[in-house]
Amino acid sequence: MTEHSNSHGRHPLPLPGQGHREPGDAAAADRRREAVAAPAARHADGEAHAPAGTGTGTEGSRDGHREPERRVRASAEAHASAGHPDATGPASGEDRACRPGDVPPPAGPPDGGSGGTGPADVARAPAGGPGGGERLRFVGAATRRIARGIDLDEIVLGLCRATVPTFADAILVYLRDPLPVGDERPVGPVVLRLRRTDRLPEYVREDREDADAPPERLPDPGPELAEAAAERCEVRIGGPLAEVLRGVRPVFGDSSAARAALPELLGEGRHIPLCQRTILAPLRGRRRVIGAAVFIRRMDRPAFEGDDLLVAAQLATHTALGVDKAVLYGREVYIADELQRTMLPDSLPQPTGVRLASRYLPAAETARVGGDWYDAIPLPGNRVALVVGDVMGHSMTSAAIMGQLRTTAQTLAGLDLPPQEVLHHLDEQAQRLGSDRMATCLYAVYDPVAHRIVIANAGHPPPVLLHRGGRAEVLRVPPGAPIGVGGVDFEAVELDAPAGATLLLYTDGLVESRIRDVWTGIEQLRERLIDTARLTGPNPPPLEPLCDEVLGMLGPGDRDDDIALLAARFEGIAPSDVAYWFLDPRPQTARQARRLARRALTRWGLEELTDSVELLVSEVITNAVRYAERPITLRLLRTDVLRCEVGDDVPQLPRLRQARPSDEGGRGLYLVNKLARRWGATRLSTGKVVWFELPLPSQGR
Repeated sequence: MTEHSNSHGRHPLPLPGQGHREPGDAAAADRRREAVAAPAARHADGEAHAPAGTGTGTEGSRDGHREPERRVRASAEAHASAGHPDATGPASGEDRACRPGDVPPPAGPPDGGSGGTGPADVARAPAGGPGGGERLRFVGAATRRIARGIDLDEIVLGLCRATVPTFADAILVYLRDPLPVGDERPVGPVVLRLRRTDRLPEYVREDREDADAPPERLPDPGPELAEAAAERCEVRIGGPLAEVLRGVRPVFGDSSAARAALPELLGEGRHIPLCQRTILAPLRGRRRVIGAAVFIRRMDRPAFEGDDLLVAAQLATHTALGVDKAVLYGREVYIADELQRTMLPDSLPQPTGVRLASRYLPAAETARVGGDWYDAIPLPGNRVALVVGDVMGHSMTSAAIMGQLRTTAQTLAGLDLPPQEVLHHLDEQAQRLGSDRMATCLYAVYDPVAHRIVIANAGHPPPVLLHRGGRAEVLRVPPGAPIGVGGVDFEAVELDAPAGATLLLYTDGLVESRIRDVWTGIEQLRERLIDTARLTGPNPPPLEPLCDEVLGMLGPGDRDDDIALLAARFEGIAPSDVAYWFLDPRPQTARQARRLARRALTRWGLEELTDSVELLVSEVITNAVRYAERPITLRLLRTDVLRCEVGDDVPQLPRLRQARPSDEGGRGLYLVNKLARRWGATRLSTGKVVWFELPLPSQGR
C-alpha cells in the first residue's frame, strides 16, 4: 500500500474537495474536523459510542449509524455555507467528476500548504486523512475487529461494522452456500447467498443555507441495493462474475468486468452507483473463493481512490481467512459434539419392576461430556444392571477412555457376568489402554423378582438408599481399588432392595469440591434426600423432581468436576406374578411344560393365551431337551406383558433359519418369531436363556 505521510518533512497530500480558505476559518475548521473524525476512527475499531446503524443479517436486522452521519452532514453543510462549492456534492445528483471532459478540482493550494478540510476529510477516515497513514490505521483496526470473531456471523458482522460508515456507506456480503470445509471439492454449481448487509440510513438535510443545494432527499443507491439486492446468485460457469471471482483482485464498479458482473450478483435492473463508488472484492480463503463483498459510497461522497482497492483487498483477505477458520472450527465442534453425544445414552430403558432417571452436568460449558458416565442395561429375567463410573480428568481424552470402558461394560453385562467379574475385566481393559488410565466404577444388578441387589465397587463413592418411609442410608459397600491399578480383587455384596426404595448412584463431582471433602458432601446428600422425602409424606418423591433437588445442593464454587447421577426406584415384581419350575431333560418334558403353563394361565385369568403359550413353550422346551444335560428351567412372569423364559446349560444360541420343505425340523423358532411380540436369546455364564413375550389380552397384538 502506498503511504503518504508528512513525516520526514513532507507535506500532506490534499484530497479532492480540499480548497483554499481564509486563515480566519482555520481554527474553527480544525475543531470541527477533530469532533467528527475521532468518532469515525473509533468506530472502525468497534469502540464508537454512536448508536448502531441499520444492518441486515441472516436474522433480518438492518443497522445503520445515524449519529456519525449527522455529524458528517452537519460539518459538510458548514463548509458549504463557508463557500466550498463541492461540499454538498454535485447539484444534479450524479458524480460531476465522472462526466466526460470534466477536470477534477485542484487538490490543494499551489504552495503545498495545508488546505481546507472539506467533506472528503470528514466523510472518510481511511482515505480522507493526511495520507496513507490513516488507511493503515483503519486497516489495522478493521482487521483486529474481524479477527476477534470466532463464528461465521461474528466475522461477517465485524467486517460490516468496521467498514460502515468509515470506509463505505453500504456493504453487501455474499458467501457460498454451502460453504466448503477443508479439502472438500464441491461438485455442484457455485451458489452465492447474501449473508449480511449493512448501510447508513436515509437522511434529510436540515437547516439548509445553500439555496442552490440539491432536493431534500439525496440520491442514495447504497441503501437501495442493500434493500433490493438478490438473496441468491448462481454463478454461471465462464460468466463475468466467475471471471471476477477467479481474478481475486478487487475491481471498481465502473470497470468493464464489474459492469457485467454486478448485475449477475445483485440482480438485473438494480441501480448501481456510477464511477468509482462501488468496489467488488472477491473473498478468497486458503484454497478457493468463498464469496464476494460489495462496498458502496453515496453520490454526495468522494469516490474511491486507487489505494482504496488495496484497503478492500486487505479487508476481503482477512474476512475470507476468518470465514475459513470459522467453518473449520464449526466442523470440529460438530464432530466433537456428535462423538460425545454417542458416549452417553440418549434415553434410559424402562424395564419392568424398576423406574430410572438420570442427570449429567459437564464440568465445562464447551464440552458435552467428560470422563463421567452412567448406564442402565437390561438383563435376562427382568433384571437390570446399573453402572456409574468416572475416568480421571474431564478432557476429550478422558471422554474417549470413558467411551471405551462404557462399551466394555455393556459387552460384559451382555454375558451376564457377576458384578465383581465385570469390574475385574474392566480393570484389565483399562490396563491395556495405558498405564495411567485409571477410573472408578460402581456396578450393581437389581433383581425385581427376588427384591435383591448385588453391588461391586472399584474405588467409587458409595450409593445412597432412600427408603419409602423417608430414611436415607449410605450403603456399606467394600470400596475396592480403582480400575486400572491391576492385581486386586473386587468384592460384591448382596443387599435387600425393598419396593418403594430409591437407589442413587453418582460421581464424586456431586459431593466433592474445593470447599468440602467427599464424606462431608455425602452427608449433605443424605440430609438433602431426607428433607425432600418429608415433602411427599409416606409416598416416595417423584424421580425427576428428586434428581433436580439433589442437583440443587450444589452452590457457587461447587462445580469442579463432571457430575453423573442415576436414580433407580425399585418397584419389584410380586411373587404371585411369577411361576418357576425345574424340569429334567426327558422326552416327556415338553408335555409336562405345557400342562404347567396351562395351570399358571388359568390362575392368572389368561385362558385366551393358552393355545399360543402351549405351542411356543412346547417348541422351545423341545429344542432345549435335545441338547441339555442338566435340568431345564421354565419361568413365566406376568407384568405388563406375559414373558416366558427357558434356560439350559448349552451356551450355543439358536438362530432363526428358513427350513426347506424336506426338512423335519427347523420350524420351531419360525413359529416363535411369527406368534410372539418379541423374542430373543441371551448367553449366560451357565448356559443360555431363550425368551419370548406375548401381549396381555386387554392390550391386543
